[in-house]
Amino acid sequence: MATVAPNPMEVSKENSVTTPSKELDAGALFVLKSRGSWLHCGYHLTTSIVAPVILSLPFAFGLLGWAGGIICLTLGGSITFYSYNLLSLVLEHHAKLGQRQLRFRDMARDILGPGWGKYFVGPLQFFICFGAVIAGSLLGGQSLKFIYMLSNPNGNMKLYQFIIMFGVVMLGLAQMPSFHSLRYINLVSLILCLAFSACVTAGSIYVGHSKNAPTKDYNVIGSKENRIFGTFNAISIIATTFASGIIPEIQATIAPPVQGKMFKGLCVCYTVITVTYFSVGISGYCAFGNQALGTIISNFMGVDKPLLPTWFLLMINVFTLLQVLAVTLVYMQPTNELFEKKFADPKMNQFSMRNVVPRLISRSLSVIVGTTIAAMIPFFGDIMALFGAFGCIPLDFILPMVFYNVTFKPSKSSIVFWVNTSIALASMVLVGMGAISSVRQIVLDAQTYRLFANM
Repeated sequence: MATVAPNPMEVSKENSVTTPSKELDAGALFVLKSRGSWLHCGYHLTTSIVAPVILSLPFAFGLLGWAGGIICLTLGGSITFYSYNLLSLVLEHHAKLGQRQLRFRDMARDILGPGWGKYFVGPLQFFICFGAVIAGSLLGGQSLKFIYMLSNPNGNMKLYQFIIMFGVVMLGLAQMPSFHSLRYINLVSLILCLAFSACVTAGSIYVGHSKNAPTKDYNVIGSKENRIFGTFNAISIIATTFASGIIPEIQATIAPPVQGKMFKGLCVCYTVITVTYFSVGISGYCAFGNQALGTIISNFMGVDKPLLPTWFLLMINVFTLLQVLAVTLVYMQPTNELFEKKFADPKMNQFSMRNVVPRLISRSLSVIVGTTIAAMIPFFGDIMALFGAFGCIPLDFILPMVFYNVTFKPSKSSIVFWVNTSIALASMVLVGMGAISSVRQIVLDAQTYRLFANM
């Protein structure tokens, strides 16, 4: 018997997306299903922001010193919480008008004009999200290598082999059908980020008070030029740790009405952020001072032997590895949505052969390409710092201020207008200086660069 294709409006009702039928597309219907609660939103937000990149916070403190590190961390948290709430208010405003915006590029198109969404925000967000997938593959491979070296110190396996292993696991997980289907994975991710942060904090306190404690120096070292570039590099690192770049897509997963739900989700997320960021940053810098490395786990490995029991280091790395899987899955969703919008048919069932085959192919290719790049360029973290300067800061620090001012048109004599304008202008300066610092670091690392390096 022939199968009757579902009516687009019926599909829309099923997925709780309040979008006119003429605007329905497979990306919105199948990936950004609006069925979640504010609590699910909190899980998604936490996973998108609180990632193992926070293990670089002691290193950032080393470039800034005690006062600079704490001030920048506090400002980063305060500004992004404010910024994300502004985005949420703009999204709620348009939802009340009957035009719910489900994607960052939708906001740019409707508020600033079609060109902004198509040629600026859309490509920028795609490169940020796909870059995060590559970085996730690299971090996952590094965690696997740490685990391997702890259990087999004389092993000769290379980093790229572990990255490939991570990619194989991602091939299966990438087939999760929608953002909403990740809600319980992201709940586990929230627990894991609390777990590895608690372990890192406890490990730092233990090392700092042990008889083998490293010599601590809390002075910012280096030439004047290096200190200046180091300051902007550290600010970029801290800004990137708070970055999301997918706030509209996360809010799109909330079932209507959306009023007030994003604020509750952000409160859940920033409670976790406050606990984890300050504990990891302060304890790690307290233990190692300006000798803190790019990731605090490298410090724990020591020079001659690990500074912590092997079982404890294994536990930290397993928690980190599992959380990286969840983070990578979250940042795959905007790219999945884009591919499904292009290749899937919204008039057919999501699990029909017509839609399953292109989904399987596009997602698998996405993972394979990301894994290959991560294996080839193991100092991709430097490139992500550049992406962070050009992408994360505009999306998370500048555009929310612009969207709010254009949408609500606050008086030019109001505090809100000038706060938003000041944050946007200061962030533009940070984009320029962060980009220069990142390019400089890439040039320095490129001197020792080779494909598939075993870092």
